[in-house]
Amino acid sequence: MEDLQKWIEVDAYITKQLLPADETLENVLEANSKAGLPAIDVAPNQAKFLHLLALIKGAKRILEIGTLGGYSTIWLARALPADGRLITLESEVYHADVAKSNIASAGLSDLVEVRIGPALETLPKLNDEGVGPFDFIFIDADKQNNSEYVKWALKLSRKGTVIIGDNVVRKGEVVNASSTDSNVQGIRCFFDTLASESQLSSTAIQTVGSKGYDGFAIGVVL
Repeated sequence: MEDLQKWIEVDAYITKQLLPADETLENVLEANSKAGLPAIDVAPNQAKFLHLLALIKGAKRILEIGTLGGYSTIWLARALPADGRLITLESEVYHADVAKSNIASAGLSDLVEVRIGPALETLPKLNDEGVGPFDFIFIDADKQNNSEYVKWALKLSRKGTVIIGDNVVRKGEVVNASSTDSNVQGIRCFFDTLASESQLSSTAIQTVGSKGYDGFAIGVVL
């Protein structure tokens, strides 16, 4: 608990120093809380990190798997050029409705499309429609299906596409092969898939912060 308090303080310091106050984003988090959504949005400094990665990539087409209330969606969409496009997939209708409202309030409805339904149903539809390839793909949904999500991400990618998976350390439990937690086992399968995909060069980073001890994986399509 002492470590967590220090992590929270450091995150707050970084946010104060490097993330200017943003009423729109603050309103999004408040709206998510009032709507009763789980408080599992990415932390502000990590959201900006995603934003910067998308800017560095020069992404014009972004795919997000897992929308929740649209907080990370808005950060990513703000990295797009005027002719860019972001498609975000959300399985819960209520979450999608909250996200759509937040995205509209942020003035980004013209850049962002929210698709509703289980991602393992909407991803094949995207592939059939030929809406890819995407330049940047962020996976932050149910961990049990992460392995399948990255396989679909590869189908919707091209050389140079950046793929990121969130929450991949699970408080260190990712190393526990005998874990009975389906999220942990899902992430372990995800790592197995990353390791076996020769067209993807990947690594993962442990993180600490206001959201606790976790981490993310990042890869680029070769």
